[in-house]
Amino acid sequence: MKKNMTRSLRLWVQNTLPMENLLPDSMPAYVDSYVYLFGILTVAALVWLIITGTVLAIFGPQWWHISPIGHFFNSMHFWSVQAFFFFMVLHLWAQFMMAAWRGGRHWTWIGGWLLFLVSIVAGLTGYLSQNNFDSQWIGVQGKDAINSTGVGGFFNILNFGQMYGLHIFVLPMVIIVLLAIHLMLVRMHGVVEPLPNGKEEVDDGEKVAE
Repeated sequence: MKKNMTRSLRLWVQNTLPMENLLPDSMPAYVDSYVYLFGILTVAALVWLIITGTVLAIFGPQWWHISPIGHFFNSMHFWSVQAFFFFMVLHLWAQFMMAAWRGGRHWTWIGGWLLFLVSIVAGLTGYLSQNNFDSQWIGVQGKDAINSTGVGGFFNILNFGQMYGLHIFVLPMVIIVLLAIHLMLVRMHGVVEPLPNGKEEVDDGEKVAE
């Protein structure tokens, strides 16, 4: 039988990401801990960010500055940002304390950090896209710092159109792609088990007392 790209890709997916990993119907006992909720809470905040941000982008700056409904959606978007970074930082701290790069999960860890760094840039462009005195003050205060790094020539934080385009299209696409890869890696390798503390061991996903 001739080899072809479609068959090779299908076999790779079947071997790398079988359905029992992609859509599991049971989870290890240790995931009952609230520590394992921070990741999904970060994703939930991101979903709400995308929904409210899409509404804001459709109606434009004048709507969110003047209309009471626009103020409401702008506020929801702002507080979704706070929740997104709050849960993301908690997720990163928790995974760091658990040494989440164990068991071949180093790319999952690296992908999480890339998500965090891109999200910081997205947050900056979001503040610069408010189109108010706050965004102007942030832009003027930050332009010298950006220019000193040598990237001011193609990342002009005083250019509203550039910052707005990056914030509502380019950076969200990058975050969604990185998140999809991150979640796929989690499904491939499974969630990391807790570190043994000397009193109990983790065997086949279940806690067994000594």
